[in-house]
Amino acid sequence: AMIERPSPNCGPRPRDAAVDMLVLHYTGMDSAAAALAHLTEEGTKVSAHYMVDEAGEIYHLVDEDMRAWHAGEAFWRGHTDINDRSIGIEIVNPGHEFGYRRFPEAQMASLLDLMDEVLARHPIPPRNTVGHSDIAPERKRDPGELFDWRRLAAEGIGLWPAPRGAEIDMMPIMLAAFGYDPGAEGVITAFQRHFRPDRITGEADLETVSLLNGLIELIE
Repeated sequence: AMIERPSPNCGPRPRDAAVDMLVLHYTGMDSAAAALAHLTEEGTKVSAHYMVDEAGEIYHLVDEDMRAWHAGEAFWRGHTDINDRSIGIEIVNPGHEFGYRRFPEAQMASLLDLMDEVLARHPIPPRNTVGHSDIAPERKRDPGELFDWRRLAAEGIGLWPAPRGAEIDMMPIMLAAFGYDPGAEGVITAFQRHFRPDRITGEADLETVSLLNGLIELIE
């Protein structure tokens, strides 16, 4: 059962705004209680629609028809008003600053169920299920390289590429074609965090550009 913990940190969506993005975050705080307090306290100016703790409990913070404050300064597929058009889910994890760790099975199972429900309610294409680091690579690392994006794709959520050979100099054009801001600092690192988590170098190499080309093929 979902636990209701309404957050005052929200506002109306723009009229006629279709919700076409799903953004995953980690809480990046030392406890679930601290994260829940931060997301629901007036004045923090931070919220998400849901929070999933490590035991798999789901907290409902902001109604989906309202605009939660989770994405901040961001960019995806030419849009910068990501809060207007997205559902945000916070996944409890201490994050890179407080002892980053794997996401437990109970948490992943609950998250998958929740994402299925959200995706059934909104016209969100697979390429628009993203991590905070994908849309804000200059300042964010979450949900990070330990998050199992491959499993999500196997369950029909988001995308996972098979490599398809490409030229390294095509990288900026292909990053933009998929949705990233190709000029953002750290964008290759962010891409690798999501799609090549076992080797994050921040360098454009043949494997990275091949994975990107594999993604492009999935959306064409």
